[in-house]
Amino acid sequence: MEQTLYPASTREIAGKRKQLAPRQLEAFQAFGKAVFAEGALSEKTKQLIAVAVAHVTQCPYCIRGHTAGALKRGATEEEIMEAIWVAAEMRAGGAYAHSALAIDVMSHATHA
Repeated sequence: MEQTLYPASTREIAGKRKQLAPRQLEAFQAFGKAVFAEGALSEKTKQLIAVAVAHVTQCPYCIRGHTAGALKRGATEEEIMEAIWVAAEMRAGGAYAHSALAIDVMSHATHA
């Protein structure tokens, strides 16, 4: 059997999570339902946000689940890709913005 970095999400894994911490799992699932429910933001918009965040956190399970969730709620492939590009820009923007830290250190360093 081939071993992969990320095992498939199976019923056995889900059952083990429930067995090891049932109250926490129940609370987590209730939280997720509340967060993704229709509200000031539509369910579709929330799923698109989740697709973008999943790409920043680099969670393959979240990428797959929320991409499917966005499609199920009517998002187009173009909307999903735009959300991914927003995530990419934010990730790159963070690196760019944090260069201020390196510039600050360099400006105060004494050069030999």
